[in-house]
Amino acid sequence: MTNKEILQIALQQSAYDCNCSPEDFLSGENRIVLSQKHEKARAYLSLPFAFDLVSYGSNIVAQVSPEMEEIAAWYIGKYETAHCFEAPHAIALNEKLAPLQYKVCFMAEYFLPDVNALRELQCDYTLRVLTPEQFAPYYTEQWSNALCEKRKLLDMLAVGAYDGERLVGLAGCSADCEEMYQIGVDVLPEYRKKGIASALTSRLAIETFKLGKVPFYCAAWSNIPSVRNAIRCGFRPAWVELTARSSAFVDGMNT
Repeated sequence: MTNKEILQIALQQSAYDCNCSPEDFLSGENRIVLSQKHEKARAYLSLPFAFDLVSYGSNIVAQVSPEMEEIAAWYIGKYETAHCFEAPHAIALNEKLAPLQYKVCFMAEYFLPDVNALRELQCDYTLRVLTPEQFAPYYTEQWSNALCEKRKLLDMLAVGAYDGERLVGLAGCSADCEEMYQIGVDVLPEYRKKGIASALTSRLAIETFKLGKVPFYCAAWSNIPSVRNAIRCGFRPAWVELTARSSAFVDGMNT
């Protein structure tokens, strides 16, 4: 695949997720659409959303419920694109959402591979490609970024790092949508900063391409180790997303 083809696949996926057209993300003009469920949307999205913003950099697509249209128009019309995804403007948004019992919840950055930069990185530990049957014993809290207990059927492939016979790092890819697999990675605390995460992530990205799928990577922009890992492996920032959820949901996460 070329970088252009990868971007087009990602834009189409975002269009499924946001009930819009791929071109809307590159138009340079903000757009507001009503959020709807779509059979090809990412599996873990709780659609329809009440309030969700996506940007590939030049503009914002807001998918909202009908009662949120006015707030979305005010917010993305008042502030510059990049500033809509950060404080202090997110605090102003929270104040507008409060009467409807919603709060800003998820804020994340998504990365796509640059085929000119992606390469297999090395570490001092043995790497093994694992099938679902082989990584079945690892659905534990320790490996919860690499594997998802709630969506086992979507976990397609994993790469483990071993110190002897001890698993010390694990990266897994999940078939969250038809053409794109999301990569997550965990490394035991005492084995971090040894190049294991980047070795696992880069190898799994290459294995994902062999399956004919586009690997993608998600991180909070405050998670510096995760962002550095993505960039080291040849991933580059592609889009950002901000999602509001009910106040009860957010309060539950905080307790």
